Amino acid sequence: MRLPMFEYAEAKSAAEACGMLADAGPDAALIAGGTDLLVRMKRGLERPARVVSIRRLRGGLPAVARDGARLALHPLATMAELAADPLLEHACGNVAAGARAVGSPLVRNLATLGGNLASARPCADTAPPLLSWDARVRLQSASGEHSVPLDDFFTGPGASALRRDELLTAVEIELPAGSSGSAFLKLGQRAALEIAIASAAVRLTLDRPGGTILAARVALGSVAPVPLRARAAEDLLLGRVPNEDLIREAGEAAAREARPIDDLRASAAYRREMVAVLVRRALTAALERAGGGR
Repeated sequence: MRLPMFEYAEAKSAAEACGMLADAGPDAALIAGGTDLLVRMKRGLERPARVVSIRRLRGGLPAVARDGARLALHPLATMAELAADPLLEHACGNVAAGARAVGSPLVRNLATLGGNLASARPCADTAPPLLSWDARVRLQSASGEHSVPLDDFFTGPGASALRRDELLTAVEIELPAGSSGSAFLKLGQRAALEIAIASAAVRLTLDRPGGTILAARVALGSVAPVPLRARAAEDLLLGRVPNEDLIREAGEAAAREARPIDDLRASAAYRREMVAVLVRRALTAALERAGGGR
């Protein structure tokens, strides 16, 4: 399959990229790694008249930077960089795990965090882990910059709060006080190069190792029109001392909140059943890690 004809422009700054997008309107598309856009263009799913490259806008900034209790993830960081970043692995291990779950090594060397989120696919592997840490995204346009909770960013399959003239300029995480542990699990028909049948990311923050749950986040992928938080499961865990029965109940509550569909990869019933299993296993792993801060 060949690419359709298009005009290519390379932005030298974020402001210039926003201007190029605004000038071209709905006929423009951004490209960084290109692992999603180029495939969609070859399949005829998108036909932008202008493709604006932002791959050179990173300017040598690190993939992950820490300022006190805040982590800043660069949107042009590749999945390979995030997967191997020791700071991210220690602070938010399930985010690194989500990056490792994306595609093949070749795809991970090209695919960017911003692209994975901006594509707004229900199966985006980094979305549930970032939801579990209450991440926010910073969006910039020619008229200014604003911050949006990731929980409000996804509006539908392939749709988000990102306007056509906006760039995603940062992904920010405020690390909570207390002992936190996290986990991400993805179920596919194969071990690699697979779109998730279902995925689950959890984060538990305890008042002390083995103590009461101060905060609980349970996020699901590929089982609803958008990546979503399982809030009933979170409420069930909050303020409790975890045990096997509580973990099982939380998995069952998350399964009831899922809104899966039947497709070629799995039935809705199977997906719902697997949500309970994935959440239970992820919670167990997160509890084991809660003393290690990841």
